Amino acid sequence: MDLKKVAKDTAKVLSSYLTYQALRTVMAQLSETNPPLAYWLNDFAARNSVQDGEAFLEALLHEKQDLALRLMTLRQHFAEEVTDFLPEMVRSNIEQANMEHRRGHLERITQLSISDSSSYPEQERDSSEQNWDNSDR
Repeated sequence: MDLKKVAKDTAKVLSSYLTYQALRTVMAQLSETNPPLAYWLNDFAARNSVQDGEAFLEALLHEKQDLALRLMTLRQHFAEEVTDFLPEMVRSNIEQANMEHRRGHLERITQLSISDSSSYPEQERDSSEQNWDNSDR
């Protein structure tokens, strides 16, 4: 397991997600202050995937430099504000989610075991009744 690669890939995904959040924020602001520009940015985002935030910003820099700089500034602000408490929050959320998944899985498998075992006594009783019936003959 290459933890450095996992960390690098995670950082890239997080960076792209913060780009997406910055895009959403700017589009919401523009929809109130400059609807035609908000429409243009929405159309641009539809044509250029924000899944790779760096490629998205690079393409936006070629089209509308001021919007790209605005997104980069907002993304950086989000990163500064979020990264301080993010590691503990991620650990806590994953721990909680894993516990809930395990609990749900345990409940499902124990319910299957209970329902499976409850059908066995009936089958045993039925076969023992058949044996008694056969012995009477």
